[in-house]
This record gives sequence, structure tokens and C-alpha cells, in this order.
Amino acid sequence: MPPAGRPLLAVLCVAQFVDVLDVNAVLVALPAIGRSLELTPGELQWVVTAYVLVFAGFLLLAGRLADLYGRRRLFMIGLLIFTLASLACGLARDPLTLIAARAVQGLGAAITAPAALAIITTNFNEGAERSAALAVWTAVAAGGGAAGLVLGGVITDALGWEWIFFVNVPVGLTALVLGPFALPESRGDPAPRGLDLAGAVTVTGALALIVFAFSHAERAGPGSAVVLGSLAAGLLLALAFLLVERRTGSPLVPLELLRSGELAGPMLVAGVLTATTSAAGVLATLYLQNVLGYSPGVAGLAALPLSVAVIAGSSAGPALMRRAGATSTMALGLAWICCGALIASRISPTEGLGYVLAAGALSGVGLGAASVAATARGTGSVSEEKRGLASGLLTSSAQVGTALGIAAFVWLASARTDALSPGRPTPETIVQGYEAGLLSIAALAAATALAATRYLRGGSLRGARG
Repeated sequence: MPPAGRPLLAVLCVAQFVDVLDVNAVLVALPAIGRSLELTPGELQWVVTAYVLVFAGFLLLAGRLADLYGRRRLFMIGLLIFTLASLACGLARDPLTLIAARAVQGLGAAITAPAALAIITTNFNEGAERSAALAVWTAVAAGGGAAGLVLGGVITDALGWEWIFFVNVPVGLTALVLGPFALPESRGDPAPRGLDLAGAVTVTGALALIVFAFSHAERAGPGSAVVLGSLAAGLLLALAFLLVERRTGSPLVPLELLRSGELAGPMLVAGVLTATTSAAGVLATLYLQNVLGYSPGVAGLAALPLSVAVIAGSSAGPALMRRAGATSTMALGLAWICCGALIASRISPTEGLGYVLAAGALSGVGLGAASVAATARGTGSVSEEKRGLASGLLTSSAQVGTALGIAAFVWLASARTDALSPGRPTPETIVQGYEAGLLSIAALAAATALAATRYLRGGSLRGARG
């Protein structure tokens, strides 16, 4: 990596680290937040859901804005919004203020993420240099995830839950001061033809409604009127989005990008990677606390092998890509995730910590390597002026994959337990539910790996990068 690129990458990675750290720290601090603000379980889940909905919904629009009006400018705006919203979260003294501030925090993250990734792919040459930068980016995300799980409990116990938000403020301000000096400005179209507002409204609404439907299904059931209505409305808006994109002269998402598969394939892989690993992580955490009786702090520490392994996998990703190509690296990473889920499915009501740790390490290597490959393949498949959009599509796929994966597989595990012991779950039936969820995760990872091996090599996807 050239020395000139290190300050640039450092500023971007600081913002990435804080963003990911905050997400996991909030998960650990939820019980304390609920007690402090007297939130019901239904209200408490909105502390997480509000962030995810806005993050997923605005990523595409933010990626397009970054291409049109400047990546550094949008990165700085997003970072400022995220920092101020973090301060508002820490100062919140009622549920509505906290949930609203979390939504604004999600907006800031949605603006920052595609702009930052586009800056990386634009300022580092394709090949080993860009792969190394993306490996660092992925490793920092994993480090932030690990730090969030561990520090979330420590900070909450020592200083109070407010400080998991306050710590973002000095870090964000530092990045805002250094950003103008370290980050070069770049944009896509030299003469923007306009913004596809109709496309932005329909795709944002579609993503938000679909994510809401799946996140609400675990509590209300997949057959509830709210879930079915939200899902139907989201799908109708998605159809409206496709019709708008076909007819507008300046589409938010040029459909030819998706028809070729060059970007659609990595988007699918990015979504499956987060759907499988996030859901497996939630099931493992529930198992450790609800069945084996470990404390939240110990459960957080049990996630460390996963995060360390992601760092190792992302570091090895560029070398794997050089030897086997991006497609084979994606397929291999998914195969490792499949094996990890199969190992985790060996848990029992009395012992299973070793299986959880081993599964996390194996899945983490696969997640790190495949994420680097999917990002490099996806952003490298488009011209420079569309990399903000491609980054937004990839990040949106990952966020939607996380939300859908957790909702679907956790609901599947709960449904299996309810079927075995209606209304009176036992440790044995709870574990059988987790096993059903983990085996389904393994099946999805294996199917996607096979699809990648078979379809991402042929046709328009054949090439040196595949």
C-alpha cells in the first residue's frame, strides 16, 4: 500500500470502526437502556430497528448523491450527522427521543458508508493495492464488532449506557478535522443530469417496509396483518421502482448494471454472508445465555474468535484472490461458513461452548475472505463514476441481509421449539430449535456457494477477476 494512501485509509477506517462498534455496543446495552428509560420489550427493539431501517433505506440514495456531488463532501456530512446524533442519543431521557436520534444516526451512517467505500476504490489502484485496502477496511469492521461486544458491557457497567454513544463524539470530531486534509474530493458524472427522486422514494420505501416486515415477524408472527401488509407494500414499491428506472433518463440504479450479473452476483453474496453469520451469532448468543446460563459479558467474549478470525480472513483474502480469483474466494468463504454452522449445530443442553467457539472461528475466516472478494468484484465491475452507487448497493445488500437473516432464522428456531413443546419450552426443545436454525443457515450458505461456483464464472462474468 502506498504511504500516501495511509492517512486517507486511516480517517475512513476510524469512522468505520466507530460505526460498527456502536451497533454491537448497543446490543449489549439494551437491557440497561430498557431499565433506565422504562421501555417495554416492543419499544426496546426499536432502538435497534430504527437504526437498521434508515440505514438500509437510504444507502442507495446516499451512494448516488456521493457520485453526483462529491464523495468527500458526502462523507463529511454523514460523519457530522452521525456524531451529532450520537450526542443526542447519549442525552436522551425518554424513549421517543432516543429512537428518533437512533434513526438520525442510521441516516448519518447510510450517507458515510458508500461514500467512504467509493473513496477507497477510487484512490487505490485495482489489483493488489485495492485488495489490501479493502482487507484493512474489513478487518477494522471486525475489530469494531469485537470491541463493541466487549466494551459495550464494560462501559455500561462503569459509566452508564449513555457513554456508548458519547465515546463517538470526540472520535467523530477528530475525523471531521482531519478529513479535509486527508481525503481528496472525487465525483462521478462531471455534469450531473439530475437526481432520480421518484426512484429514490420508491426504493427507500421498499427497503424500509421489507426490512420492517421481517424484523416484526419474529414478534408478531409471519401471518400477522402488519407483517403481510408491510411486505406487500414493500414489494409493490419495489415493482414501482423498477418501472421508474426503466422510464427515467437519469436512473438511480441503471438496470443494465444488474442484468449483467457482474454486480448482482457480489450483491447476492454480500447479503447471504451477513444473513448467515449474523443470524448464527444471535442464535449462539441466545444459546449461551438462555441455555447454558452464561452472563452477557461472557457471551460477548465468546464472539471474539469470530471477530479475530474475520480479521485473519480479510487479511488472507487478497492472496486467495490472486491465486484462485474472486469467485472461488467467495465460494470458499461461503463453504467455511456452512461448515461453521454445521459444527455449531452439535450443541446440547449441557455443553456446547467449544462448538460455538470453533464455529465462530471457522465462519469468521470465511466471512472475512468472501467479503473482501465480493467488495472487490462488485466495485471493480463498474466504471469509476458509478462506484459510489455500487458501494451503496453492496452495503445495502449486506444490511438487508443482516436484518432478514436474523428475523428469518431466529423465527425459524422459535417456531421449531414451539412445534415441539407448545407454550412450555424446555432446554432440550430450545436447543432443537437452535439446531434447526443453524442447519438452515448451513443449507443457505452451501446453496449460495454452489450457485457462485456455477453461475458467476460463465457468460458476462468470465474474466480475470472471476
